[in-house]
Amino acid sequence: MKKGKVVTNIGRIAKTVPYIDPFVKNKEIDKLFTENPDMRSIVVAHQEKPVAHITRTHFYQKIGTQYGYNLYMGRESKLIANTNPLIVDYYQSITEVSKVAMERKEEDLYDDVIVTKDGKFAGVVSIRALLMKFVEIQVEQASYLNPLSNLPGNHLIDKKLNETLRLEKYSIIYFDLDHFKAYNDLYGFKKGDKVLLHLTEILKRSIQQGGFFLGHIGGDDFMAIIPHYEVDDLCAKVIKDFDETIPKFYKSEHLNDPNFKMKGRSGEMEKFAIMSLSIAVLTNEFIQFETIEDLSNSVAAVKRNCKKIKGSCYLIDECDCIQKV
Repeated sequence: MKKGKVVTNIGRIAKTVPYIDPFVKNKEIDKLFTENPDMRSIVVAHQEKPVAHITRTHFYQKIGTQYGYNLYMGRESKLIANTNPLIVDYYQSITEVSKVAMERKEEDLYDDVIVTKDGKFAGVVSIRALLMKFVEIQVEQASYLNPLSNLPGNHLIDKKLNETLRLEKYSIIYFDLDHFKAYNDLYGFKKGDKVLLHLTEILKRSIQQGGFFLGHIGGDDFMAIIPHYEVDDLCAKVIKDFDETIPKFYKSEHLNDPNFKMKGRSGEMEKFAIMSLSIAVLTNEFIQFETIEDLSNSVAAVKRNCKKIKGSCYLIDECDCIQKV
């Protein structure tokens, strides 16, 4: 079954409600709340721009004090209203708004969120609706993550690549393990998964902690997207971290026996080789790409050249499709 697209903009779940002028008296607000028992709050707006918020609870807490009725009922609403409510733009993400809403003071934590569009009042979102939609988004996003690494899978990678095509500068970095199949055949898939998780952690430290996108295509294939061309240090560090730590996943008798053989990709017994890491880098420095298919084909060509080199290495824009000047 094809999944429906989950709404991510806060404005798409905003509920349209009436608003009042700042000069409306509190006795009129009392009438509104009395005649509309399901009304949780009222937005105060001046020339369609929200300036304050009055919740039912706060209103009657003020009115219900010893002198509250006489003090407030005949006066303007601004004396009771919260003049610093949470106001967000229609196009802000639900995830971002959820975070900001939960960081409010405890007494304001469950107040509705006011939404504006082009600076004008567009509606409100209750905290219940906000959190329910936030959970829905999290569930859908989780379905697009690789189950082993918990990194974005192919669906999110393709989406990110489409966005990347519009950037002025970018580098697509493709990570691929050499001799991984032979390792799986020798030690089993569970230990193979441990190697993939180990590589995931190395990549996270170098890429995600820098604020860049990291995805898991599947198996031993990973992809990163960097919005510039300065990737030499990053690639060198990843290779250094990998080469220094990968021996711990092997038995010492296999590492130290010069005559040890293992089954290769062809099914024939071949001389033992420890896993290495091939890193293919494709940039738009010398060529502009129109589609993600063009990107995928070109980075695959760089990868093929990279894998011809023995041991861990990285190549940048090394394929026939790119003519450097």
